[in-house]
Amino acid sequence: MTTASGRRILNRLAAGVVVVWSVFTLVFAVLRVLPGDPVSLAANADSGGVPPSPATIAALKAQYGLDRPLWQQYATALGDFVRGDWGTSVVTGQPVTTSLLEALPSTAALAAGALVIGAFAAFVLAFGATLRPEGVAARVVGQLPSILVSVPTFAAGLVLIQVFAFGLGVVPGFGDDGVSALILPAVTLAIPIAGYLGQVMASGMRAAAAQPFADVARAKGASDAAVHFRHVAPAAALPAVSALGVLIGAALAGAVVVETVFSRAGLGRLTQQAVAAHDGPVLLAAVVVSAAIFVVVNLAVDLIAPFLDPRVGGAHT
Repeated sequence: MTTASGRRILNRLAAGVVVVWSVFTLVFAVLRVLPGDPVSLAANADSGGVPPSPATIAALKAQYGLDRPLWQQYATALGDFVRGDWGTSVVTGQPVTTSLLEALPSTAALAAGALVIGAFAAFVLAFGATLRPEGVAARVVGQLPSILVSVPTFAAGLVLIQVFAFGLGVVPGFGDDGVSALILPAVTLAIPIAGYLGQVMASGMRAAAAQPFADVARAKGASDAAVHFRHVAPAAALPAVSALGVLIGAALAGAVVVETVFSRAGLGRLTQQAVAAHDGPVLLAAVVVSAAIFVVVNLAVDLIAPFLDPRVGGAHT
């Protein structure tokens, strides 16, 4: 690793830390200005319909540090977060780290499945749209990515549930029990991913197909399909990999809708429930962890890019 490469990685790490800190600060500020007091809501929920006493609410606020000045709350919360002490849920009383560790595997499986399905579908669409770009089939296929991007996630999920769960009965429509219950949510989440990535791949393949190396391969007797598969598609890999950072963010955002529609436990549904219940510690941790995942994936993409195209690494030296 060259000095320039090491400096670039350190700069990216520093930028990532700033991003995560900015997200933490923004979410903390938003939680403090939103209407509704989570401690009072929790106290009312636990009181069995009897209004809690001011002393009870005051004790709960002291327990969660909400009776201190705002700057002290922020400094304490930031310090605790850096140390890995993310507090306890105001609603359930469960440690936030426990809630996140229970939710992350389900969301990770959903996001991974959606990315695999979306990437495969995107490749097929891009390949079909650029192999013979003047053909009618290519023009039709070329319109599909734009359509897939515009399909509302919740609507796609409801249609898939109606057809494949209720109508055909081939896969479960709800829950997260087993691999079969992952199919419909993963396909639902993969639809916009396939649309966006298909557009990126198709653009990269069109640009690569116009390069001299493609003409040389054809001149040596290779078929159009062989040239496209062996030369054009690999040359278009860098833009697709670079899009992974955006796609991970899209997958995490889409998980909120998908896990709610399909009644799956996961980070997205945990975030949605935390918003509804004004559960600040859970919401803060869920959003910051999502931002950290986004930063780590983008850093990994930056590290991989020079191996896919050495010109990327050279651009920074």
